[in-house]
Amino acid sequence: MANNLNISDELEPVAIEGNLPLKAVGVENLKEANPRVMPPHRYLHPWFARRPTPASRLALLASILPNNLSSDELLRLMQIGPSEEIEGSIEDYVTKKKATEDERSGNLNQHYGYPRLFTQTPTQEELESLHSILRERWDGDLPTILDPTAGGGVIPFESLRYQLPTKANELNPVPILILWLMLKYAPKVGSINDELNKWGEKINKRAKNNLREYFPAAESESDIDCYVCTHKITCPTCGSELPLVSKWSLRTRWDANDVFIHPSVTSDGNVEYECIKNEDDQEVDFDHKDGTVSRGGDAECLNCSVVIESSDVREMFKQGEMEFETYAVRYISRTGDYGFRAPREEDLEALNKIEKRKSSDYEFSTFLTTPVPEGAKTSEPRAHGVTKWSDIFSPHQLVSYFEYRKAFDYYKSQVKSQYEEEVAETILTVLALSMGKVIDRNSRFSPWDTTKGVPSNALGGKHLTLQKSFPVVNMSTEGIGSFQTSLSRIIDSYEEIVDYLPKNGDPAEVFCGDAADMPLENNSIQAAIMDPPYYSSVMYSELSDVFYVLLREFLADVYPPIFESQLTNKDDEAVANPSRFKSVAGSDSSNKKLANQHYETKMSAIFSEVYRVLEPGGVMTVMFTHKETDAWDTLTMSLINSGFTITSTHPITSEMPARIDTQGGGSADSTLLLVGRKPKTERAPEATPSLWNDVRSETREVAKAAARDLIESNLNLTKTDVIISAFGPTLRVFADAYPVVDDEDNEVKPRRALEEAREAVTQVLVDEYLEVEGINNLDDVTEWYVLCWLVHEAETFSYDEGRQLGLGIGVDIDEIKRSTKTWRKSRSDISLRGHNGRVQNINEKPENRSSRTPVNPDDLSFGLALDKVHAAMHVYDVQGESACCDWLRERNFDSDSTFKATLKALLQVLPHDHEDWELARDLAVGRTRDVLDLDFSPNVFAENSEQTQQTGIDDY
Repeated sequence: MANNLNISDELEPVAIEGNLPLKAVGVENLKEANPRVMPPHRYLHPWFARRPTPASRLALLASILPNNLSSDELLRLMQIGPSEEIEGSIEDYVTKKKATEDERSGNLNQHYGYPRLFTQTPTQEELESLHSILRERWDGDLPTILDPTAGGGVIPFESLRYQLPTKANELNPVPILILWLMLKYAPKVGSINDELNKWGEKINKRAKNNLREYFPAAESESDIDCYVCTHKITCPTCGSELPLVSKWSLRTRWDANDVFIHPSVTSDGNVEYECIKNEDDQEVDFDHKDGTVSRGGDAECLNCSVVIESSDVREMFKQGEMEFETYAVRYISRTGDYGFRAPREEDLEALNKIEKRKSSDYEFSTFLTTPVPEGAKTSEPRAHGVTKWSDIFSPHQLVSYFEYRKAFDYYKSQVKSQYEEEVAETILTVLALSMGKVIDRNSRFSPWDTTKGVPSNALGGKHLTLQKSFPVVNMSTEGIGSFQTSLSRIIDSYEEIVDYLPKNGDPAEVFCGDAADMPLENNSIQAAIMDPPYYSSVMYSELSDVFYVLLREFLADVYPPIFESQLTNKDDEAVANPSRFKSVAGSDSSNKKLANQHYETKMSAIFSEVYRVLEPGGVMTVMFTHKETDAWDTLTMSLINSGFTITSTHPITSEMPARIDTQGGGSADSTLLLVGRKPKTERAPEATPSLWNDVRSETREVAKAAARDLIESNLNLTKTDVIISAFGPTLRVFADAYPVVDDEDNEVKPRRALEEAREAVTQVLVDEYLEVEGINNLDDVTEWYVLCWLVHEAETFSYDEGRQLGLGIGVDIDEIKRSTKTWRKSRSDISLRGHNGRVQNINEKPENRSSRTPVNPDDLSFGLALDKVHAAMHVYDVQGESACCDWLRERNFDSDSTFKATLKALLQVLPHDHEDWELARDLAVGRTRDVLDLDFSPNVFAENSEQTQQTGIDDY
């Protein structure tokens, strides 16, 4: 679907300003989201928020191709569609294949008739045809592509695959190394598989010899694969050891024997461990799920059962009153199988050896001692005593990294002397990047996977959290998280990247610096395609310091300019990070305001720089994936301030819904392509501002029309993403009318238009999906509660989204939080409460009931319609159908239209596995149905897959 303004005659339109095959590209995005088969660049090193190849390829090609290409021609250039002739359009073919995906007999490639997009590079013949079209469009030359915030490098890499002149810029040194491998070394150096493996084996062998005494294997074992560790404190009441473990499971995978660790306290207060292998699937005589630490962080002593509050535990960590404890060992047997056992004396002695070495080896004792700065993501570890970066590792982990650094340094000069400079740099970069992959599974931030019984990823959730149980990987084995395993994956990925690039293609120019000040000439770029930093969703520099401090140890003398600083550049980073403004702001709200202003100022500077380097008539396509109104408000003002004309917007399904790394975050499940053009002639500033009342009316109409089009288009967007996708055309209206003022001549910001759009689209969603008469006659709080479930289709969602939804119907959610208990705060999210969290227990005496629950089921009247229904659910649940019938009659709910409307609405919006939906269904059938005189359509009780929904497999 395209949303176009009339483009000035001076601007020749490009394909992205017309209709695009969004459904087919969305299907390809979802195919790529399979975590088992991902593009090779994702395995080079951990990084955040990489865009899918199909969406990136579409943004790239559609931004430079002329507008007269058909959808099939564009899809063919993107490598989408089978090679043989088909009936109908490629987009119809792809969407039909998606609809029958679950019925396939072979793999996805066989089902669709062509491979995943990321494996496909155009042939030389296809490239020549494309280049001919592009030269005709761009005055005889191939357009130069710029990505000013290149991150993980998907966009510039796709540009190289199409043999286009490519430039990429990135501020952070960690992704710069990824970019150099993909865009600079892979095209020039090419395949060096044997060399990489040779030097990797040398480093591993040397480090392994030096680490052997710290991972002592028993006679029946070939190697210790990893230790399973925790933190240990002393119980302040009885003086016993207290390991801080949330569950005693080691492995509970369905296709393997369960393994547990059983702790016991000796007479002298020490804790001993027994490994229990449940080989015959028998009952275990202790609850292995019940560890010493609760979800909230309180710890219960194994010996005296006294509970130490989480704040006291945290203070003990901060004061250094904590030790590292090994409570299980994963080993490799002589036959090559993996097994578990309890720790032995020699395992504990190994820890003492490391501590002794620390006191005598100055180089080791000063390894990674750079201070951990205050920040949004470092506040939690700092509160637990992590003051320097070496503290994020246990002694075993730290000595392992130290020995690999020493082995790397030992061979570094040999590599430099034996190869040409760029080949040597490639070898050393690949070898060093393996450390970043190891850190992801071998630090105090890395969780132990109690299901699979293996180390898990530290930064999947984009935060730095000390784990209660964490793996200490023996990096010299070939297990998960080891040096060789990680290096092997990187080598394979690098070689695959080399294979994907056209032969004899030119490398890209890669700059490491501020995107607001790039070393490029004025008017020298034809198209800028960018995936800008995500407002407050990802704190790139804070998170990447974990990798940077170690990579600096390995590569500081190889790349002195980018590793000059002790930590990554946070001053020039375009993120909204309130923690950076604590020292100059007086409250949390002013912190956030200053952070927003910083982000807007920084993005304005970046867009202005892109504007400077673009030639007149050049194209800038921004890929933005965010749900918060503040993010869109600042992004829009940044675009307006920089002088671009917004010409087109397109929503594309880009992620698997509710993916783990964005749950509770600000990212949406779709990407919006927002297109801006640099005018060929400078335009005079608007002399007469537009009136908000006029713009407001047009905003609502445009947003409603966009929402209806999106629903009819079946683009597999969630309801939240329908709202976000309608932001695009809304912002184009606002930008075209800018500046905008209200009746008192005050400036109106884009957020006002976005709030209007959100409210207007919500009404469209209500009309489309909610078959309830009188929904608008309900009280505001009940209406807000129902709309939250309708729009977000989940119990937990962004606080900003919930607040904006409330403002649209006149509800201040902060004011109702305490009195109604309809929701609670969960970090930066809202979590809706069901009847259980709101209704007092009718079976208890009134004087014994909790005063924290606002709904009294004994009342004969209620202030909110939601209170009536929640109270009815409670009575039905605890006293049964007959008592509930009497309760309903006493309150005359048979003639209460608000009760019926709320009940019907909840039946339609609640997930069918939610307890409240089951109780709502019970109220709507049987004797209670007769009492209430209900008449509901069968669709109300349909399974989720049968209901009228916005998305589904048949919608493709």
